[in-house]
Amino acid sequence: MTHTFRSKSIRAFTRATLTFAIMLFALALPLFAQVPADQLAKPPADAQHFTILSTSGTNGKAALWTTADGTRMSRESILLRGQVWELDQAVKLGNDGMPTSLLVRGRTPEGDAAESFAIRDGLASWKSPVDAGKHGYGSAAFYMPQGGTTSGMLELFLQALMASPDKSVALLPGGRARAERLTDVVVGQGAMRKTVTAWAITGIGPSPMPVWTTADGKFFGFVEALSILPVGYESSLTTLDKAQDDALAARSPALAKRLLKTPAGPVAFTHVRAFLDGTHFADDQTVIVNNGVITQVGPATSTPAPHGATIFDGAGKTLVPGLWDSHQHISDDFAGPFLLSLGITSARDPGNNNSLTLARAARRAKGDLLSPKVYPSMLIDGKGPNTAQLGTVVTSEQGAIAAVRRAKAEGFCAIKFYGTYNPAWVAPAAAEAHRLGLHVHGHVPAGMRPSQAIAAGYDELTHIYFVMMEAMPDSVVATSNGINRFEGTGRYAKDVDLNKPPMSSLIATMAARKIASDPTLVVAESLFVPENGDLSPAYAPYVGTLPPATERGFRQGGFAVPKDLTREDYRKSFAKLSQLVTMMHKEGIPIVAGTDGSGLELVRELELYVNAGFTTSEALATATIAPAHMLGVDKTTGSITVGKAADLLLVEGDPSQRIGDLRNTRIVMMGGKLMDADALREASGFSGRPKMTSERPNGN
Repeated sequence: MTHTFRSKSIRAFTRATLTFAIMLFALALPLFAQVPADQLAKPPADAQHFTILSTSGTNGKAALWTTADGTRMSRESILLRGQVWELDQAVKLGNDGMPTSLLVRGRTPEGDAAESFAIRDGLASWKSPVDAGKHGYGSAAFYMPQGGTTSGMLELFLQALMASPDKSVALLPGGRARAERLTDVVVGQGAMRKTVTAWAITGIGPSPMPVWTTADGKFFGFVEALSILPVGYESSLTTLDKAQDDALAARSPALAKRLLKTPAGPVAFTHVRAFLDGTHFADDQTVIVNNGVITQVGPATSTPAPHGATIFDGAGKTLVPGLWDSHQHISDDFAGPFLLSLGITSARDPGNNNSLTLARAARRAKGDLLSPKVYPSMLIDGKGPNTAQLGTVVTSEQGAIAAVRRAKAEGFCAIKFYGTYNPAWVAPAAAEAHRLGLHVHGHVPAGMRPSQAIAAGYDELTHIYFVMMEAMPDSVVATSNGINRFEGTGRYAKDVDLNKPPMSSLIATMAARKIASDPTLVVAESLFVPENGDLSPAYAPYVGTLPPATERGFRQGGFAVPKDLTREDYRKSFAKLSQLVTMMHKEGIPIVAGTDGSGLELVRELELYVNAGFTTSEALATATIAPAHMLGVDKTTGSITVGKAADLLLVEGDPSQRIGDLRNTRIVMMGGKLMDADALREASGFSGRPKMTSERPNGN
């Protein structure tokens, strides 16, 4: 799973590595063949060592050191649920404290991590797995790599920021980053006791990125879903996580007050095209809201606006229910305005840091946090090398049942099982969840097929590749908690006959029992379809509106293809997964749209449904009434219906003809309160509106 757009925006840090080329330069630099892990740099005895970890355990290690000639070296090894990063990096700094040359070695799940950068004769040049470019170099600027060891780049980046009088630095390929002091915390015991400082870094992604330094301004650690802390300070993770979250949260009340407006009286959206009852579009409608509730819906000619109402002329616009992202891991306060700018007023969070999720819910209820309504699941996993990084880890059946009870007691809406969870514990834990009124969904535990998960109590299957797991070989099913949930599906899905057992039997069972699916088809597209350098269609409309360091990630390719297959094989497997979603939909299986990403991908998910044969109305229903129904709140939200909460979205254009027009948000209403989409965008780091689409997919 992917955690927030801040994580995506620094994927340059976490999913690749820089290695420094001291003697090589510019685009003339040859990028060498992928370097095996055993040939990467080995840390010396005096290297500084770090642990890469999450709340559920250790995920890797890192080391930093400086060579005799001043080269700044780093080495990282990461194992994240079967995905492997083996990277090293070497960096030489100039007199201005900025990198003067760089080269990347090693591998990532996307393939060769090779990246180079150098400055020569006033010209900065770079080549990464996704792009290449040149830029005149006349004043100090820090090259922000597309890849790189997180620890190595943060060490040097913080050094440059801390040395600046105003704590800011120009970036290459573009942009400017700034550091603002957040808070101080004491960590460690005895001789290891020290005070560390959190800094909020802006200019890299839409959300501020907290990074920790020592008292002398040197890199101490990075705390996220996947964190980096010095060896010996691992126990400080929870303390640091809460401290930075509390510090950032202190800014949220003012932001909510500035962006969320309570209308003085009724609100009327006049002459709009409206998506009514979660089923169909109707032209020239008026929708009236009062005291947070939809009070009237009808033809504009016979539905006058009340006296004194705030009126929004909907000519040329469309009013739809507030959108749902049914797979959104929300990790910070700043995700709230970001998601709302996209029209997402409700989100199902299928696994996160439990304490922070609950704290945000409490602050939202008090009016101190601007955020969509979040419906959280407690993610429950077993213990092992592929344990989910934010999972509630259980080691017995009794522990699993206790976790389910805790989920209910703490206000979670559902439980989500994960890949290392013991299959034998699914049935008893699911039975307890159902007794308590909790929804049951998740990945399918390794060694289990989806039909078995359904028989044991699943209400919903997460990710379309876990539905396809029914037809995968035993060797793939046995290791589906690792990389084989992707590689196995990429290899074999293309040859599966969906009209024959076992898939036809599974589809029939899901249809008969109304087992829902959260396909995250956009995730499968990103894993199987693009080569490095291809511009993702999910992000193409946003190019030019976000920091350059973020936008380079828009061109990151899919997983590296095994040597005995081709990219076309993977693309055929993606096409088969799309066909599976179509077949499930035609058989009446509930489909709910989710991104497992930043939220920017939601409309692309709907475009993929339309491309697969859904009508635009059917696609929009998967992000409105369908998730509301699945979570049992369809009586109060999810459609434009009299008596329901006024969760509404006014968009420019006609999504009944171009589903992509849903990106063109203008007014967002949540619980009857108003937000200007452009103001939300500005607060979220966008520099402007997304590009309008000219695509005209299947109609209503």
